[in-house]
Amino acid sequence: MKLSSKPTLREKKRYIYFKVRSRNTVRFVDVKNAGWDSILDIMGELGAAKANPHFIRNLWDNSKQEGVIRCSHLFTDQIKLALSLIHHIGDEQVIFQSLKVSGTIKGTGQI
Repeated sequence: MKLSSKPTLREKKRYIYFKVRSRNTVRFVDVKNAGWDSILDIMGELGAAKANPHFIRNLWDNSKQEGVIRCSHLFTDQIKLALSLIHHIGDEQVIFQSLKVSGTIKGTGQI
């Protein structure tokens, strides 16, 4: 017997397509750690658990410094705020720019 939840009970997701602007290239791991630190600072552990953010490693483009983060549809504004407040990754000054929010990965233009 297959156990699956009804579509109405599933969490709705949003995909935030973002760009990191910096003078030098920044690694995905550093972007992910800085993002998580900022999300936890702004939203706290309970808010971060409700937002359920996931940085998608396969969609990180190292040459363009662009990536996608998945989160709950109720917390897209808070995640965008947390990302925009990141100014340093290590010693490198960076600017996070949210380019697009979509309900599907395909809608972000990455695929």
